[in-house]
Amino acid sequence: MLDPTPLIQERLSQNRWGLLGGQGCILGFDVGSYGLRAALVDLSRHTYVSAHREPERETPQELVGGAIDLGNELLAAHGVTAAQLVRVGAGFGGPVDVRQGIVLLSPRMPGWERYPLREMFENAFDATCLVDNDANLIALAEATFGVGRDTQHMVYIHLSTGVGAGLVIDGRLYHGATTTAGEIGHAVVGPVDPTRPGERPKTLEEHVSIKGLLNRAAELGLHTNLLSDIFSDHPVARQVVAEAIDILAVRIAQIVALIDPQMVVIGGVVARNGGEAFIGAIQERMHMYIGQMVERPVKLVGAVLGPDSVVIGAVALALESMRD
Repeated sequence: MLDPTPLIQERLSQNRWGLLGGQGCILGFDVGSYGLRAALVDLSRHTYVSAHREPERETPQELVGGAIDLGNELLAAHGVTAAQLVRVGAGFGGPVDVRQGIVLLSPRMPGWERYPLREMFENAFDATCLVDNDANLIALAEATFGVGRDTQHMVYIHLSTGVGAGLVIDGRLYHGATTTAGEIGHAVVGPVDPTRPGERPKTLEEHVSIKGLLNRAAELGLHTNLLSDIFSDHPVARQVVAEAIDILAVRIAQIVALIDPQMVVIGGVVARNGGEAFIGAIQERMHMYIGQMVERPVKLVGAVLGPDSVVIGAVALALESMRD
């Protein structure tokens, strides 16, 4: 796995974020997407350090409290006082109202409905806090520090327990009218089956998330709880992967036609299990569906920042707010 620290520190040394981007410290948080993660950036020294622990419980109070504890431990370990903090960024694995700084809900557990995530971090650290969902933050992380760092227009597709996307346009995250742009996992795939008029088509998430792939394999006779089996040489597994490649290639071709990005990045545990062969097959198929729509090839690549990607995106979000 790539160590993101040199990439981040090199980018920090360029100070692309104005006068405020060269002083003070930033805390970034990942609240549950990849366990509990915190990162501390010193803007004057151009340093990046992070810490991680697995939560014992996952209620909102315990997850947020654990993240705050982790942040305080980082501050203490590196001799940073609360007065030196200029921004806090935080990411969550579910829909977020960016403008209000609240979690709308969690797809995995109850209790997060309209949870005041920004308020909790601002009260804990007495610094302005920005929040966003995990797919958006990974998109911003890859566009700022990772594989898309030389692009201005990039799309990120996240394939994991859920399916989402993040759009970076003109170097900034695009949120849409209600800050929910990128929730492509909830869009249906294909038309209504005329033989089943009362049954809606499956969503993209129901097709290509972990659960979607495992369910499709079971329909075809391969019963497993292991994602690695889906990317094996079993005949059923090969069919499931081929179907997923085709579905994703069509959707990405449509996104390319609409957004005209320089690059499409794919990440998440599904992409990591599939590896370069999976991503390469999607790219080949995608270009077949694009045809002559665009005059240049669009790169489709794997994400590189790994498990720290959400917390790195939280740092990038905080940095972006200092440029405004």
